[in-house]
This record gives sequence, C-alpha cells and structure tokens, in this order.
Amino acid sequence: MVAATAPLIVIRKSHFLDRTGFPMPVSGLEVRADTLVVIWTDNTSTPFPTIWLRDNCPSGLHPQTHERLLDLLTLDASPHLLSAECVGDQVKLIYRDGHVSLMPLMLLSAHHPGRPAPDPAKVSAELWRADLTPGGIPRFEAARVLADDGVLRQWLLQTARYGLSIVDGLDDRHGAGIEVAERVGFLRETNFGTTFEVISMPDPNNLAYTSVALPLHTDLPNQEMPPGYQFLHCIANEAAGGGSVFADGFALAQDLREEDPAAFKLLAEVPIPFRFHDDTADILVRAPVIALDSWSELIEIRYNAHIAAIFDMPAEVMPDYYRAYRTYMAKTRDPGYRLEFKLGPGEMVVFDNRRILHGREAFDPSTGFRHLHGCYVDRGEFASRLRLLARAAA
Repeated sequence: MVAATAPLIVIRKSHFLDRTGFPMPVSGLEVRADTLVVIWTDNTSTPFPTIWLRDNCPSGLHPQTHERLLDLLTLDASPHLLSAECVGDQVKLIYRDGHVSLMPLMLLSAHHPGRPAPDPAKVSAELWRADLTPGGIPRFEAARVLADDGVLRQWLLQTARYGLSIVDGLDDRHGAGIEVAERVGFLRETNFGTTFEVISMPDPNNLAYTSVALPLHTDLPNQEMPPGYQFLHCIANEAAGGGSVFADGFALAQDLREEDPAAFKLLAEVPIPFRFHDDTADILVRAPVIALDSWSELIEIRYNAHIAAIFDMPAEVMPDYYRAYRTYMAKTRDPGYRLEFKLGPGEMVVFDNRRILHGREAFDPSTGFRHLHGCYVDRGEFASRLRLLARAAA
C-alpha cells in the first residue's frame, strides 16, 4: 500500500496483471492528497485528480446502463486520497471520507487527462484535389456492403477519409440506395422529407429540381445542423449533360488558410445568414462558412451561394468579407480542385455534405430522363456504426 505521506514507491510490473495474466503497462503509483500519479513502464507518468477519480469510480455508475448516478455536489471539490495499492487488474483507492474505489487499470491506461481516448470513428481527412481523378474515388459493391460487416467497415472508413465514395451494382428501384444508407444508421428527415427525388419538376421549390447547372455547394446550410452524409442513387441518367461535379471543401479552405490567412480568418469567424423559405417552411441560421474545432482543425463547410441571405455584418467589415468570400468562390471554379463525371444507373455517390461541395452540369430533359433518389444520414449515426463495427472486430 502507498500512503499519502510516503515517498514514491515503484511496484514491479509483475504485480500488475490483467484478467488474462498479461502485464499491465504500469510500474508504480504515487499518492498525493488531491492526485494519483500513475507511472507507466516507459517511465512517463500521468496525474489523475481525485475529483476525476471519484467522478469515474465504477461504484457511481448504474450496473446495466453504465450511466452516472453519482451526484458530484455531494463530494468535496478535491476529495482527499489516503492510499493506493494494486489489487489484481485494479487500483484500490481509499479516501479520507471512507470511500473505497476499485479503479480498473485499463480505464486509467485508456483515459489520460489532456489526451482524448482513441476513437475508432475519428478518421483523418485525406484532402484531395483534381489529381484524385474519378478513378481514384473509393468504390465498393453494394451486395458486399449489405452482406459483409468487414466490407461495410472498410467502405465507411474510406468514405470518411476522402469524404466521398461510390457504391455500385444497385438495383434500379427506389429502395436500393436506401437499404445501403440504413446499413449505416437512421435517415435524417428534413423539410424535403426523409428521402427526395432529384428530377426536373414543373413547379420547383429548389434549384435541384430544375435542369439548370448547379454550382458547387453544400446542402441545407440554413439548418441549425446541416445533414451529414448524403446518398444519391442514380436510377436513370439518359439526358444530354447532367454530369456530377465534386470538390473537397476542406482542401479549398486549407489552401486558403495558407495563401490568404486574413481571408480564412474572416470566413471562419464572421457568421452570415442562410435562409430557405417556401410556402411550408422558413428556415434561417447565421453561421460562418468555415467551422473549426477546439484545435483549429477544419470540421465543417457551409457554402451555398444560392441560399446565402443578405449579408448583415458591420459595413466596415463588408468589403474585406466580400473579398474573402469571392476568393473562396473562385476556388470552387478552379479546375484544379474539381472532379467531374457522369453517374450511371446502379451507381450511388455517397459524400460528407459538411465537407464535400457538390454540383452538376445543366441537362436537357427533352433528350432523356434523369432521376436520382437521395437521402441523408447524420455524421453521428455514421460514427456510431464505425464504433460498433470496431467493437465487434476487436
């Protein structure tokens, strides 16, 4: 046992065994009143504040749901730790208030303060430009995605990495693409429905339902949370024209960040209004074109010049903002970023709508029928499926 007043005691690795008998990566423990310091076998150490240890004590979790039952306000701000010792694959902690915790060593090994635990759903983005070429887009067979969890996982990983993939071999019926999407998770319903038809309509409420060219954009940036992954199943594409266009919005933003930091900063910090309105909906949000996480990494692009509403930033900001906005817009027209190809019947393009910009060439509906069937699955569902598949494969 290691007491709070005792010097550091190093415990031999053979004393730290998991349930299978393998050594744990811990060589010693150091007890302080408000901290447990774990010394690892590589001679590094990690401090665990006692309030964190008490908050994550297994005794404070519901045995079936594993949700917290502990009320933090019943604890001292810094519970006083008296001693720690290894008991099998756990650390036994005794506090001055009499509480005893049995903390799994694997929990401590997996959760270091200041270092997020590994997440099988976190996939590093592989930024791409026109040199990816249509032939370089990850491609998977629908039947295998539907039947094999291993293939499903590889498809999801590649789709997350590039933000874009193609599933082929689909039947020419409405439900074929939906079945693949539902292998990932629940469909996202919007004001356009749970699924939608991309065809030329006589009385459209969106440019997608016309035959005109669609410049590169992301869908529904006017939503508080834009849809995540979009699935577009090609049922027919017989008309002249109608080719699909894609670009990696993250690559455009990253290049802008390096070439023109002031423009990047404006697009990442100044919110603009996005609005969709028709007879049944009027949906508006104010958000920046570029969103970053706490580490300044790119996490979202909201870009749709057609439903950007009237800019309302202060007048003194407008000239510089318009310059930044036009600079990003010009990149969407640059052939060095664009992939252009025509989807064929039985192919479905799947892409991260909060990263990948998409559009299409104009088409002539008098020359043939063009019909895509679409739906969305949110990023959270996508990430959940990846975690479940990783757990099953472990």
